[in-house]
Amino acid sequence: MENKLANPAPLGLMGFGMTTVLLNIHNAGFFPLGSMILAMGVFYGGIVQIIAGTMEFKKGNTFGMVAFTSYGAFWLTLVALILFGKWGWIDGSKEGFVGWYLFLWGVFTFFMWIGTFGKNRALQFVFLSLWILFFLLAIEHWGVPSVGHFAGYEGIICGASAIYLAMAEVINESLGKTVLPIGARD
Repeated sequence: MENKLANPAPLGLMGFGMTTVLLNIHNAGFFPLGSMILAMGVFYGGIVQIIAGTMEFKKGNTFGMVAFTSYGAFWLTLVALILFGKWGWIDGSKEGFVGWYLFLWGVFTFFMWIGTFGKNRALQFVFLSLWILFFLLAIEHWGVPSVGHFAGYEGIICGASAIYLAMAEVINESLGKTVLPIGARD
């Protein structure tokens, strides 16, 4: 008897994509940081991605497991960095030090991007644009605030590309044919 497991990648990609778009609409200057973004960061960007990563583990997909659980943890730690200082639990992180936090996530993402080279073009674009986003945000927090608005627009593109890939995987699988192309590798 065959036990076919569902593909958890669209779930993780949507958690990442929607949360990334919302945060970067803020970064681009359209509205202030608020509970909507933080709630998405905890629940959809954080917890749901960790669940998707656990499901990728069950499927034997190391790349998906590392990506989704790591970026899920990113969202949870980002929200914690924002809220812990506001709640007075600990002193807030200094701007330059937040730059190093974002830079290290950029280094991690660079290596994950290399891991996409044998995968579809849409996934390669998601990781390339995320790598660029982390470095732009690091530069902003290292004292170049003008980069933040540009990073916001770039982050909207990054998140939207993850949403596209998630929906392409759902629609293409549901219909049994390619409706939304993802640049599959042969």
